[in-house]
Amino acid sequence: MSLAKQIAENLLRRGAVKVSIDPPFTWVSGIKSPVYCDNRKMISFPEERKAVVDGLISLMKEKGLKPDVIGGTATAAIPWAAFVAYELGLPMIYIRPEKKEHGAGKQIEGHLEPGQNVLIVEDLISTGGSSVNAAEAVREEGQCTVEDVFAIVTWEIPKSVARFQEAGIRLTTLTNYTNIIALAAETGAVPPDQLDAVLEFKENPAEWGKKMSF
Repeated sequence: MSLAKQIAENLLRRGAVKVSIDPPFTWVSGIKSPVYCDNRKMISFPEERKAVVDGLISLMKEKGLKPDVIGGTATAAIPWAAFVAYELGLPMIYIRPEKKEHGAGKQIEGHLEPGQNVLIVEDLISTGGSSVNAAEAVREEGQCTVEDVFAIVTWEIPKSVARFQEAGIRLTTLTNYTNIIALAAETGAVPPDQLDAVLEFKENPAEWGKKMSF
């Protein structure tokens, strides 16, 4: 079994990813979606947790990456960055969505030296906004280099692809929307007559709910 399929299977089996078209899920942004993802759930299952961490490290070595520091985005990706940094014996930081309004007013927690190369770990890529914002914070506040973001899942939304390209960042993920939905269809979680509609979501999430009359 491929790594992408193994991770997709683990996510579905443990309920970290759920699929439902009627009724759909509602994201914080108001977008109606046939999928819901909470990868934080996976930290509670040692075997599946290990598969994610080992997978991220394997892809890192496969690509010949040797970061100086592992960065995690707050809050969902912090444990994943911590697991990876621990296994590799590397320093770790985490990046807040925005600067604190009190204290030192930092957006980055942990220690960075100017010029270090930071690999950012994410749990989920939807529009890509939080990942790119985190990378820009590391580049500006930390005066460091960010060339890569690693994540467990990407929804493969065109907007995210464009954002990473514009920011000059390579995105690498363990699995993706297509793999997850294909496996969900194999197991009957997505009925055959709903498969095309579910797959269509990633092409234009903002308009999908309206098109489906939700």
